[in-house]
Amino acid sequence: MRIIVVGSGYVGLVTGACFAESGVYVSCVDIDTEKIRQLKEGEIPIYEPGLSIMVKNNIEKKRLYFSTSIKDSIESSEVIFIAVGTPPGEDGSADLKHVLNVAKEIGKVLTRYIVVVTKSTVPVGTSEKIRNTIQAELDKRKVSISFDMASNPEFLKEGAAIDDFLKPERIVIGIDNEKTKDIMNRLYLPFVLNNHPILFMDIKSAEITKYAANAMLATRISFINEIANLCDILGADINNVRKGIGSDSRIGSKFIYPGTGYGGSCFPKDVKALLKTASDNGYELNVIKAVEKANEYQKNVIFNKMTRYFNDNLNGRIIGIWGLSFKPKTDDIREASSIVLIEKLLDKGARIKAYDPAAIYETKKALGDRIEYFNDPYEVLPGAEALALMTEWSEFHLPDYGRMSELMKSKVIFDGRNIYDPAELKRLGFEYFGIGRR
Repeated sequence: MRIIVVGSGYVGLVTGACFAESGVYVSCVDIDTEKIRQLKEGEIPIYEPGLSIMVKNNIEKKRLYFSTSIKDSIESSEVIFIAVGTPPGEDGSADLKHVLNVAKEIGKVLTRYIVVVTKSTVPVGTSEKIRNTIQAELDKRKVSISFDMASNPEFLKEGAAIDDFLKPERIVIGIDNEKTKDIMNRLYLPFVLNNHPILFMDIKSAEITKYAANAMLATRISFINEIANLCDILGADINNVRKGIGSDSRIGSKFIYPGTGYGGSCFPKDVKALLKTASDNGYELNVIKAVEKANEYQKNVIFNKMTRYFNDNLNGRIIGIWGLSFKPKTDDIREASSIVLIEKLLDKGARIKAYDPAAIYETKKALGDRIEYFNDPYEVLPGAEALALMTEWSEFHLPDYGRMSELMKSKVIFDGRNIYDPAELKRLGFEYFGIGRR
């Protein structure tokens, strides 16, 4: 089986590599010529555990190809995935220009039947817009070529995307005819041998499923963060509360870990897009509105704690930052709470020294030389009057407290992920500030 994946960013590259791993011949297409050059040489532009090896192996086995042209592969392909970005517009809506540009290109070069699959996260009705855009191009060419649409939203967690694709909990596919269902079922068969289902449904339901899933997870995060903030006020311990509610089978323990707010490429923009879709159709999603508002507040929680601790006098103080990516096992800093904290600290005149195992390069692109970067976590500590833990990378879990004591000017830790034991740190002479912990 041969397929095309248009868009070689995070979703497209993972999708293409994993399908190639299953034996499918995949052509990954992107208009970025430099990115395609790098990929042909086995250079991976994103950080994702296991992806680099998988890409290189499948290039060597001649199952994974990279190109800047859809036309090169469309005659021999049965399915074409659209996996380009849908960044948020100023009003929160998903920007579909890249998706529709791909649709136009498909219409210009289509020569035989194909299934066009929307992999990008898009609002309800986008598949129909893609269908109409392709058809308009075919009409301009005065040719009659049939094609079908499908919606196949991704549910990949950054840092665990390979496992999520190869061993999915579920695969959601929106279709409107049996022929498309048969083709998609054949393509995904190797990934459901673990008895997890392919959920076939109508296209509109598939489109909204991705937004609904991310909004639900964002809701759980914002909920537990608000309870943690209340624990701060009341003197309770959120870890005890979390265990108490998480043991209820109706609630469960996933996504009820308090922290500094959700970030990344999905939750923030998908929540905004869902709110905009509802508003455009005359309906207000009051719960989701509250989720977004709560998350914006939570991104300031460590800054607020620091401001109180230093009596609003941060000018000239050295603050160490451990963790820049929005979560571990990724270099993604989009909507990361660390960046929000750093910007606010810089505005107050603080000097920032930062370390992250993977996200230094991306942070440099965003912040330039406004902060100092280091290749070892302990290098940020000399002279630091406080350390903020912003990402729970595994290497931060068991630090050398003795070494930290020697290096830091003041033994103060702001734990944005609640990974440290407050009692132990107190015994060692540190001042500790977590999220909702005594």
